[in-house]
Amino acid sequence: MSVKILHKATIVTSEKEAVGSVVIMDESISDVIYAEASDFDWQISNILEKYPDAEIMELEGKYLMAGGIDAHVHFRDPGLTHKADIATESRAAVAGGVTSVLDMPNTSPATISAETLKAKLDSVQNRSLANIGFNIGATNENHDQIVAMLDGEAGIPPKMVGGVKVFMGSSTGNMLVDQTGTLDKLFSIKERPVLVHCEDEATIKANMQAAVERFGDEIPFCEHENIRSRSACIKSSIKALEKAISHGTRLVLCHISTKEEIEMVRAAKLSNPSIIAETSCNYLWFCDEDYDRLGSRAKCNPSIKTTKDRQALREALLNGQIDTIGSDHAPHLPCEKEGPYAKVPSGLPSIQQSLPVLLTIADQEDIPLTRIASVFSENASALYGIRRGCIRKGYAADIVIFDKDKEFIVKSEDQYSKCGWTPYEGECLKGFIEKVFVNGKAVVEDGKIMTDLDENTTYGKLLKFSEL
Repeated sequence: MSVKILHKATIVTSEKEAVGSVVIMDESISDVIYAEASDFDWQISNILEKYPDAEIMELEGKYLMAGGIDAHVHFRDPGLTHKADIATESRAAVAGGVTSVLDMPNTSPATISAETLKAKLDSVQNRSLANIGFNIGATNENHDQIVAMLDGEAGIPPKMVGGVKVFMGSSTGNMLVDQTGTLDKLFSIKERPVLVHCEDEATIKANMQAAVERFGDEIPFCEHENIRSRSACIKSSIKALEKAISHGTRLVLCHISTKEEIEMVRAAKLSNPSIIAETSCNYLWFCDEDYDRLGSRAKCNPSIKTTKDRQALREALLNGQIDTIGSDHAPHLPCEKEGPYAKVPSGLPSIQQSLPVLLTIADQEDIPLTRIASVFSENASALYGIRRGCIRKGYAADIVIFDKDKEFIVKSEDQYSKCGWTPYEGECLKGFIEKVFVNGKAVVEDGKIMTDLDENTTYGKLLKFSEL
């Protein structure tokens, strides 16, 4: 039996921030002992007496949290692996303190059936450094297939299905669901969260036509905010929230980018408390002022909005209106991000920066780290029923240790994503990640993936859902 004692770190959970020690036995957390306990020293001595070969890691002055659960990533595998793949992107995730991910279905082929989901599950085969699971994609035609999967009638164990992703606005992969009857059926699903991408297609098409008439082939990238406009987001989100209230849906409103949507979710939760507000660090960090500087490297869907929207999202993070953070990690090669506006794909690689960005914003806005623990892992753990993402006895030993005050400059050469770039390049962030454990095994040391990882060892595991 392997025993590790992560000794005298400042442990951060959604409930408190306090000095203590975490005991890992093999792959799980076997105990959490706080220094404020009167028998703290006795408990540690007792463990060492029972397990004399236990490894003690002295972490005084360092911070310890559960590894992140990012339920919104695009690892491009299968079919688009020239951009990214499970092996490379899981390394980027873990380097950023994210130890569990849920991949989105808009790959090639799209994950919209039992057959394509099984192929993804079979393809992982010890390729992922992070724990990994998969969301199933909805189309205008496959509702019955999704229900069969969730009922265990499609040859796939229901516990292997994460959430149901519904694109109410088209994005990379063109899986638009726009039939009212189909949407009502999908929003009636109760077994899993329903994740929605909300942008009104007709509004976007009209805005794009107006931009072409005004600029021709030379549409500036700052127009992205006007083409994928706030009204497109708001109109579609109203529709989704109304349906969620009507059907009692466990709805995740993905990558919220506007002040209005935050207020809409707050009001909708009064009628349906199961509604979840997700945003990305991209909307908490960037704003419309960054288009001139970043150009195509700021192009993502939904679009990055104004400074007022950014501030409203930060305030929502502080006051608890944001429930989860999904990176929407969406790599494209640098050469694919070159060219005219209409030809450049949307999407930003960002998962490696999620936790440092959150920690930096927490410092800037005086947000308690307990809130960061909630949105980074604990709320997603409860939402998906995963026995991970909490510093709690019996949970998987997925842990990140960081220096809260250590600053660093983001550099492209330090990125593990296959695409090799990040829109955060050159930014000064706080919260240097020093160590990461996945299932009790050390995988990151001093901010870098360890070079002596055993290629025959399974680090990341397939996620199983609805097990709490």
